[in-house]
Amino acid sequence: MRDMTEGSPFSHLWRYALPLLLANWLQLAYNAVDSMIAGRFIGQNALAAEGIAAPVMNLVILSISGLCIGAGILMSEHFGAKDMPSLRKTVAVTLRSGILLSGLLAMAGFLLSGSIMKWMGVPDDISGITAVYLRITFLGAPFTFTYNALAAVMKSVGDSKTPLKFLAFCSILNAVLDLILLGIFHMGIITSASTTLFAEAASAFLAIRYLIVKNPELLPSGSEWNYDRDVFRDVVHYGAPTAIQQAIQPIGKVLIQGQVNLLGVSSIAAFHAVTRADDFACIPEQGISSAISTYIAQNRGAGKEKRIRKGFYTGIAMEVSYGCLIALITFALRAFIVGMFVSGEAAEDVVAIGSNYLSLMAFLYILPGLTNGFQGFFRGMGRMRMTIIGTAVQISFRTLFTYILAPKIGIRGVAMGSGIGWGLMLLIEVPAALWSLRKIRLKSEQDFS
Repeated sequence: MRDMTEGSPFSHLWRYALPLLLANWLQLAYNAVDSMIAGRFIGQNALAAEGIAAPVMNLVILSISGLCIGAGILMSEHFGAKDMPSLRKTVAVTLRSGILLSGLLAMAGFLLSGSIMKWMGVPDDISGITAVYLRITFLGAPFTFTYNALAAVMKSVGDSKTPLKFLAFCSILNAVLDLILLGIFHMGIITSASTTLFAEAASAFLAIRYLIVKNPELLPSGSEWNYDRDVFRDVVHYGAPTAIQQAIQPIGKVLIQGQVNLLGVSSIAAFHAVTRADDFACIPEQGISSAISTYIAQNRGAGKEKRIRKGFYTGIAMEVSYGCLIALITFALRAFIVGMFVSGEAAEDVVAIGSNYLSLMAFLYILPGLTNGFQGFFRGMGRMRMTIIGTAVQISFRTLFTYILAPKIGIRGVAMGSGIGWGLMLLIEVPAALWSLRKIRLKSEQDFS
């Protein structure tokens, strides 16, 4: 456990964020391994199929993680206030409601995968294998929720290292299974989806076992499992807006994917490869954002307003520094990055298309770093509505300009649309955050006087 209400803000944020950065990279790694092995050992159609399925599954995963992130902020407040009974009741309500919802979501997704393919305008030659891949991955929703919920419990008390260990094990497990079953035995895309499902189940089991054995004081027992209307209302207040905010983004990406699907299989495959690169570049920025949220929530629960301001400014500096570094790395290695995902006759076209995209997108990565920093601030302060407004503005204009620009200049238009969306999001978030920070400063000055 890590109490962030005392000590250096930079030390807390860095030590908390680093395992999250590694965990996010590992999460992406076993998704990328699926894509690389599918593209090299099954073929371009399999890579395109996984690319089409990815934004759909991201919608599910991010909605689930959004609910857990919101509930985790509430848990962090209780931990900062040293109110462990309320923390355990929050855990109980989150698990009961989330497992039910994720189970229903898995069933709906399994039954509607074929309709989703038609709605997205997937080419006929890959719609069949894409629907099968999607059905299997939908079944992992309850496992994904269970892991994310229990990881949120650990993170709320400052433990971001243990979830990293679970992800590391499962990433290696998934990679080994893929290499053996796809690379050596040449099995198909069903196996690729099944290995991911197995890895998700393993991560959920490890999280359950760890908390039962190592931190039983964080788990509810006896009457704490009983339904509590007030706690449920609080979980919905924090979790539902964050789930909506997290879901808005992949909804826009599904629409963007629909536009990319009109550009042909080579562009679909290239876009899937560069989207993986975007994820590796940008998701660590979300790890820093999570550190900001937890730090602010704990200090808000403890009533330490002055530390909130210091922690936020420190977090923003970390976001900017990381954004600059990853921009240079991505630009320098753009052709190599795309080339990892493809081989064969179509590789040259795919690499050329993807490299053209990354040559622009690399220098825009600082913008989501800033937006994630501000989102972390608003979540930590309990201002969930602002996170929804900012994300809705960003993805709406991102999608709009993609539909305007992509038919004219290909997937490079997606990069331009992304930059416009992030810029407009900052125009809304920056004034709102400065207003909140001013209120915090005035309150801390009054308390001091």
